[in-house]
Amino acid sequence: MPYDDLRSFLRVLDEQGQLLRVTDEVLPEPDVAAAANAVSRMGGSAPALYFDNIKGFTSARIAMNVHGSWANHALALGLPKETGTEEQIREFARRWDRFPVRPEWRDAPPWAENTMTGAEVDLFRVLPLIRLNDGDGGFYIDKAAVVSEDPDDPGNRGKQNVGIYRIQVKGPARLALQPVPMHDIALHLRKAEERGEDLPVAIAVGNDPVISIAAATPMRYDENEYELAGALRGAPAPIARAPLTGLPVPWGSEVVAEGVIEGRQREIEGPFGEFTGHYSGGRRLPVIRVDRVSYRTDPVFEHLYLGMPWTEIDYLIAANTCVPLYKQLKADFPEVRAVNATYTHGLVVIVSTAKRYGGFARAVGLRVLSTPHGLGYASTVIMVDEDVDPFNLPQVMWALSTKMNPSHDLITVPAMSVMELAPQAQPAGMVDKLIIDATTPVSPDNRGNYGNQVRDLPEAAAWLTRLQELAANR
Repeated sequence: MPYDDLRSFLRVLDEQGQLLRVTDEVLPEPDVAAAANAVSRMGGSAPALYFDNIKGFTSARIAMNVHGSWANHALALGLPKETGTEEQIREFARRWDRFPVRPEWRDAPPWAENTMTGAEVDLFRVLPLIRLNDGDGGFYIDKAAVVSEDPDDPGNRGKQNVGIYRIQVKGPARLALQPVPMHDIALHLRKAEERGEDLPVAIAVGNDPVISIAAATPMRYDENEYELAGALRGAPAPIARAPLTGLPVPWGSEVVAEGVIEGRQREIEGPFGEFTGHYSGGRRLPVIRVDRVSYRTDPVFEHLYLGMPWTEIDYLIAANTCVPLYKQLKADFPEVRAVNATYTHGLVVIVSTAKRYGGFARAVGLRVLSTPHGLGYASTVIMVDEDVDPFNLPQVMWALSTKMNPSHDLITVPAMSVMELAPQAQPAGMVDKLIIDATTPVSPDNRGNYGNQVRDLPEAAAWLTRLQELAANR
C-alpha cells in the first residue's frame, strides 16, 4: 500500500520498530541535530527519530533520519525492512521500467488547513527551525521538494521540475536557494532572468517518502519526477494545485510555501555542513520571496542531518543515483552489468562491464561523465570487469590491485565541470576528472598476463547456500 503522506509512513516505521520517539525534553540546539548525527552511526538498520518535546517550543514536531538506513529505505519502497542493498537497487531498476506513471489530481489537500499570506507570512511561526552543524551560517530547510516549471514552455509536465535543494532561511518570508548549474531549476531560473522575470516556485516540506526519493533522482530534463514516483509507488502519485502559483505539489505535504525566485537578485548564503563532509563557504546565491504559506495544523518538520558520511542523505540518494546511471549507460552500451554510485553522492562511480574490444571500458567511463549525474558530480570513475561486483569493495580493490597499471590505465580528463561544493575543485565548479581502467585487457590490447585467473569452484555456490542454512539453524 503506497504512502500518501509523511505521517502514514511514520506510523509504519513505528510499527516496524524503525521509529524512535524521543519523549524527554531536549534542547533545539545541539540536541536534535546531535541525535540525528549519532543515529546515523547505528548502521544500515538505524531508526528514524521523532521529537515532540523541544525546549522553547509549544507544539514543535521534528522528524529526522526518515530515509536514514537501508531498512527505512526498503520500507519507503514497500519492501521488507530486511531487504539487502543490492536487491533494493535491482527492485528500483525493475520499477523504473514502469516509468512513466502519470500522477492523479486530488482535492482537499491536508496542507490547506491553515494559510498565511502577504505581510503575515512568518516561517518561524510554522517551522521549528534549528541549526544542524555548529558552523552553519543559519537555519536551513534541506529536505523540501522545490517545484518549478520551464518559463518558455509552461504547463509542459515533462519540463516541470521537482528537486531537493538546500534552502537557507534569511528572514520570516525570505529564503536563499542553491540551484547547482547542472540542475533543472537553474535552467528554469536562467530562462526566467533572460525574459526579465521572476521564477515562481512552490516549496513542499514533509512529504511522502517516495516523493523525496524521486525529487533527489538525477533524471533527464524532460522527465517528470511525479511520473517516476508513480512507477516507484506502483500507483499514481497524488498531487494538488498550489493556490498562488498553480504549480503541482504533493497532495500530502505538511507545509507548502509559495513565492518567486527574484530575478537577478543574489545574497550571501552559507556556510553549511554539506554531504561532502566539509563546510561550504559563503557565496552569492538567488533569493526567494515567500508570498503564501499553507500548512497542516501542528505540522511535522521533516529535517535532514548531513555531514561526514554516512548520514541520511547518503541513503536517500544511493539507489536513485545508481539506477538512472545504469539505465542511461545500458541504453548505449548493453555490455554494462551494474553501477555503484552510492559513495558521497556518486562523486566516485564504479561500473562493471563486459568489453567488445581494447579500450572499450574507457569509452564507457567517458560516457559516465556526460550523463545528467556525471556532468555535475562524478569526478572519479572506476571500471571493472563483468565478473567483479561493484558493490563488493574487496572485489573492487582486488581489481585495482591486479588489473590497473598506472602507466596506462589512469585517464585524466582536464577542466571538467563539477558542483561547486566539491572540496577538491579548483577553481570552484571545475576539476580534472579521472577514469581508472581496472578491467582485463582484451585484443588488440594484450598487456599483462591474465590467462590463468583463479575461479570459484563450480560447487561453491551450492555450498554457500548450504552453509548459510546451517548457520541460521544452529
